[in-house]
Amino acid sequence: QVQLVESGGGLVQAGGSLRLSCAASGRTFSSYAMGWFRQAPGKKREFVAAISRSGGNTYYADSVKGRFTISRDNAKNTVYLQMNSLKPEETAVYYCAAVRDSTGNYYISPAVYDYWGQGTQVTVSS
Repeated sequence: QVQLVESGGGLVQAGGSLRLSCAASGRTFSSYAMGWFRQAPGKKREFVAAISRSGGNTYYADSVKGRFTISRDNAKNTVYLQMNSLKPEETAVYYCAAVRDSTGNYYISPAVYDYWGQGTQVTVSS
């Protein structure tokens, strides 16, 4: 079992930055590929970024490429999402997710992930 707790959300003006953190319980964090997703009111949950268990492979949604950076610190059992140049349409609840992995891949489908955090609200004002 893995428990995930997100933090770092809040209110920011358009063009601003936030850094989300997701702390994981357990001693096998490095065995899990991680992902960030977001869900705006009335919309489906959408993929934002993913990272392999070692951190060596990352992947981003086209809409955030060049502005968001996913990273992880396996010694701290934490995955991060640095978000720059935020836009009002990116207001959403942001979730981190984990899936046990033995291949070194990253994953973009939410259906693949076994564990989810409770989410952290990000509000971008115009």
